[in-house]
Amino acid sequence: MRASLALHLALFRRQKAQIARVVEGQSAAFRAYEARYRRRTSDYRQILSAHAVSQQVRAADVVYVGDYHTLPLAQETYLNLVEGVREAGRRVALALECVEGRHQASVDAYLAGRLTERALLSRLGLGAGQGAWSGARSLLAYARRHRLRVVGIDRRAQGERSLELRDAYAAERIARALRAEDSPRVVVLVGQYHVAPCHLPAQVERALGEAHGLKGLVVYQNAEGVYWRLAREGKVGAAQAVELADGALCLLNASPVVCQQSFLDYLEAESGDAPLRERGAAERFREMAGLIGRLAGVPVGRWLDEAEVVTAADGDALERIQQRGRFTQGELVQLRRYILSRESYYIPRARTAYLASLSLNHAAEEAAHFVRHCAVGDAMEAPRRASDAFYARCLEEALGFFGSKLVNPRRVCVGAGEWALRFGQARGVERQIAAFVLAHKAAEVEVPDEAVKLLPLRKDRLFHGVSHALGYLLGDALYQGFDAGRVERAEVRALFRDPLEDPRATYFQWVRRLSA
Repeated sequence: MRASLALHLALFRRQKAQIARVVEGQSAAFRAYEARYRRRTSDYRQILSAHAVSQQVRAADVVYVGDYHTLPLAQETYLNLVEGVREAGRRVALALECVEGRHQASVDAYLAGRLTERALLSRLGLGAGQGAWSGARSLLAYARRHRLRVVGIDRRAQGERSLELRDAYAAERIARALRAEDSPRVVVLVGQYHVAPCHLPAQVERALGEAHGLKGLVVYQNAEGVYWRLAREGKVGAAQAVELADGALCLLNASPVVCQQSFLDYLEAESGDAPLRERGAAERFREMAGLIGRLAGVPVGRWLDEAEVVTAADGDALERIQQRGRFTQGELVQLRRYILSRESYYIPRARTAYLASLSLNHAAEEAAHFVRHCAVGDAMEAPRRASDAFYARCLEEALGFFGSKLVNPRRVCVGAGEWALRFGQARGVERQIAAFVLAHKAAEVEVPDEAVKLLPLRKDRLFHGVSHALGYLLGDALYQGFDAGRVERAEVRALFRDPLEDPRATYFQWVRRLSA
């Protein structure tokens, strides 16, 4: 197995475990439901062209499209399929899981122009940010623009039979739409597990009854089993779609890692944060680097063309970083560890920003690190004794957080109160990090010499966790002071250009300055 594929697969497994810890209450019925989907999507029969996919979609009366709710590309792909069948001239109806059937009257009023978008989203419980249904707004706006019928197919259900009840309800709604006098083509968008032929499609067949003569087609998106099989065969880039053994199709437009990350980004989204589009991440990074560079008085223009932005979506992320700089084996192990732990990171030697999350805050933070590198060059990676390395990292993290606050002033820093809660509730290394942070903050103003004795000096998870937390706290205080006019622009510029020959003294100087 290629090293890049092994790393990508390891990241997928780690994120899968992380999601499983967050999503609680998976019943035996859910696990069986999931297992049926996975058996159906473990392999493929043949690779298909985009034209072949379009032909099969146009030939179907009802198309079941699998959705990954937090991935905008999944909804964009659905609308591309709708656009293709709409051109065929037959009326098209959209059956959407993001709309509960009980809200059908509100949706109809919106489509008829009698209800505003904001009012509709509020009634649907989606709100301005739309939560996990990141693409709901674009779906509904598309339907209104093209005067398409929208059928809400979801209902609330709990307990062991919730999936079965939801499928049965959706099936009745879909069957009713298919029975309309003008025989519309119904294009369904529903969670990926639901579209397995033995789930929702089978329920629709029962709801329609015998001898209905309607043709159904299942279209998955980025099914994990299919994707990893293609990846092992080296065919991911060449295959846009495949046909499975049961005749279902699977479109390939994003890796399962990217799908997972869209969900984790949704869970971890901070105040004022916003998701970046994969294809626009590098452009947004450069915009933010220019903005922060202007404030810091650092000309970054000549360096921007050389800067590289690598994301977790890049299966060869580590290889691309390695090609841009000389790294020891130990450093490569550390870079691999960063990737697996979903940490964004700026690598000065490679002039590369690795974005673990397609998050505005992450990108802005790494853009600030890039500006800092443009200002001080090799001094950013200067070898230092352990205590100096610790405080240098605190200051680098402070500048990164400060830069992200310039872009998103609503970003919230974990404060002393939250660290106290974590100390009381967390276990293991997380509790140790909280203890070090609290002890250091308590000592650093009154007795800084005592604070220095509290440092975790071995460059491990504890070292990085504590310096990261203290750096964020300092960066947040720096921004608050700058925003209130207590810190001059010239002081910020000087800090960005400081080679940190004595980082310990610089750290405590700023702590005293901001505390006063």
